[in-house]
Amino acid sequence: MQSETSSKSAISFEDFKTQVIEDYRLAVTSRECSLLGRREVLTGKAKFGIFGDGKEVPQLAWAKVFQNGDFRSGYYRDQTFMMAIGALNIQQFFAGLYATTNIEQEPSSAGRQMGGHFATHSLQEDGTWKNLTQQKNSSADISPTAGQMPRLVGLAQASKIYRNVEGIDAANFSQNGNEIAWGTIGNASTSEGLFWEAINAAGVLQVPMVMNVWDDEYGISVHARHQTTKQNISEVLKGFQKDEDKNNGYEIFTVNGWDYPALIETYEKASRIARENHTPVLIHVKELTQPQGHSTSGSHERYKSEERLQWEREHDCNVKMREWMISGNIATEEELQALEKEVKKEVRDGKKAAWEAHVSPVKHRHQEVLPLLDKAAASSSNKTFILQLKKELSENKEPLKKDLLVAARKTLRYMIGEESDAKQELINWIESFTKDTQPQYSSHLYSDSQYNALNIDAVAPAYSEDSEEVDGRVVLRDNFDKIFEKYPESLIFGEDTGEIGDVNQGLEGLQEKYGEFRISDTGIREATILGQGIGMAMRGLRPIAEIQYLDYLLYALQIMSDDLATLQYRTAGKQKAPLIIRTRGHRLEGIWHSGSPMGGILHLLRGIHVLVPRNMTKAAGFYNTLLESDEPALIVESLNGYRLKEKMPNNLGEFKTPLGVVETMKEGNDITLVSYGSTLRLVEQAAKELLELGIDAEVIDVQSLLPFDLNQDVVKSVAKTSRLLVIDEDVPGGASAYIMQKVLEEQNAWRYLDSKPQTLTAKEHRPAYGTDGDYFSKPSVEDIFEKVYAIMHESNPGKYPQLR
Repeated sequence: MQSETSSKSAISFEDFKTQVIEDYRLAVTSRECSLLGRREVLTGKAKFGIFGDGKEVPQLAWAKVFQNGDFRSGYYRDQTFMMAIGALNIQQFFAGLYATTNIEQEPSSAGRQMGGHFATHSLQEDGTWKNLTQQKNSSADISPTAGQMPRLVGLAQASKIYRNVEGIDAANFSQNGNEIAWGTIGNASTSEGLFWEAINAAGVLQVPMVMNVWDDEYGISVHARHQTTKQNISEVLKGFQKDEDKNNGYEIFTVNGWDYPALIETYEKASRIARENHTPVLIHVKELTQPQGHSTSGSHERYKSEERLQWEREHDCNVKMREWMISGNIATEEELQALEKEVKKEVRDGKKAAWEAHVSPVKHRHQEVLPLLDKAAASSSNKTFILQLKKELSENKEPLKKDLLVAARKTLRYMIGEESDAKQELINWIESFTKDTQPQYSSHLYSDSQYNALNIDAVAPAYSEDSEEVDGRVVLRDNFDKIFEKYPESLIFGEDTGEIGDVNQGLEGLQEKYGEFRISDTGIREATILGQGIGMAMRGLRPIAEIQYLDYLLYALQIMSDDLATLQYRTAGKQKAPLIIRTRGHRLEGIWHSGSPMGGILHLLRGIHVLVPRNMTKAAGFYNTLLESDEPALIVESLNGYRLKEKMPNNLGEFKTPLGVVETMKEGNDITLVSYGSTLRLVEQAAKELLELGIDAEVIDVQSLLPFDLNQDVVKSVAKTSRLLVIDEDVPGGASAYIMQKVLEEQNAWRYLDSKPQTLTAKEHRPAYGTDGDYFSKPSVEDIFEKVYAIMHESNPGKYPQLR
């Protein structure tokens, strides 16, 4: 199905005709898929549909200049393009619509995303990289509007890095940085802040990015006059136009989406400019239509006038291409009618094949379970009820997987208290079916490859008798020096990261040593800092994206949650982005520099490791571990630890802090105190002061929140002390509640408790400014001391009289 039209050399008119007709065949195929796809939703076979009808012709023009090694970062209207580059066929299109869970049948997401969300496979079966320069690539789509934009910047920036940084093994990733990152977005979605942030970032960076704006004048039911100043995004962006006096900027083109020859010419120009000069380009594709409206959820006849609808019928890009072909003697009316009839049959046949492939595995299991229900009924005193379940299931000719389990599990309820071979057979079938089926919906939240971070062995920091005590930031700086020396593909970027070596001097002098492409400053734009990291990591680089303070992570949290954290999951392990996010937090002063939104982070970032080292040596060890893995992670350095003294390890760049392993900082017998990060130092001080009153607390440093205590060492401590207090500077019910759930529910620590498990957290408000603000807003040494004492008083008031 791939479009092979050549636009690089002169060809005969007959060859040109052949290629144009094949393009039109693709346009008609895509349109028929959209039309039949809508009917499949309305008949109930599919749940929802959102299609690319009305955008076919410009996507054919785009596909002609999209080369091996290039990347797409688009949205759910790009089905024609995916067909044109050979990455989507009819059957796969419908498999996506049906949410088929077989990755071979539905290669974009194995049914984990709704249809129209496209991806190619960047990884081999073992999780190692394919040669991305030998294939056309699409980064995995997400639904959030404009969410594809930050990643697009990074995909383009990777080409700039590969072209300008020596020593990187680029064999699988780049041919001298000649690859373009192509973006697509609807005109209404250019109203989103992520679009503007990304457009600005790409203009500053001057990366080979081409941004396609598909403009059909509407955003769902809302007209462009409510979306965009002047109702025209290219007009608004004129200030970004590159000129002779400026070193950066964009080339901006406008073209009508129904004008096939003009589209071919425009895309040739855009490709040449971006590929050769690394100049970003914006193509505003105007006068497009949406023949079926926004989605299957409603009808555009409700909000478009009859005049507008008539205009759309006349200016439909397929209609206009058809008229042009006939008027230019490329094809006759009869020839095109025959082609269209042939395509309709191909699409119907592909749809039928997709549906059969979708339901046949379930039908097989359907036939397995029905006899088991008969056997269960025959052996049960509740035979009548079980046979009714069996009857309902047998009459369901196209059951879902869940329908099989519902019937089987409900049958077991009727057999409570009964023992029989039939019951055991049914139990075995349920367990087998669940074991086979659940991974189709749950696998690959984290890496399944040998490079999973949990497979990296710990290496302790090594010291000698004359190891120097230095500021913690020096340990970090010198370890980063070793990292950038060891990994030519590694780089770091963020606000104040480059010239001054970050605000805490953890990168002091490294830009001068390794250059501005590897140690670089960025503008104040957290979302696209994250996007830079995601895109570059998807192309084989090892970026470290620095967000200056933990509080500022909120600007990027949506991108981290919706894009990065879900990437391996939503591609069923076929794409990865091993990005390391560096930030610092806790225990400074004021609302905006000492927040601790850990509860939100933990809930929203499943799929990303969240690491909370107590000092810079531990942090450095985490960086060393992660650079040997293929997974994303967030490292939160302790903001008030950069000037505290630590011993300088002898094995910089080599020691590794393990993930999911807690560390016991002080052993004790009376109570288990669990904390992390900067608060841990207060817990240690309180534990010393408690000893003066005969209370011997065990102090445990969590170190890693996602994952948490894989060896279940906290419960071993609780078994010894019988008491538990979790101390945290997040709000009540935040990270402390997460830790408590892990310890009480997953580790079953409740069995060993003699006192109520408790938490000690910050107040609900943000920390007030000033030196006293921290004391009255977050747990203090006195708070910890008194909380522990109160627990001990409750258990033994004679030994520990009431404090106050």
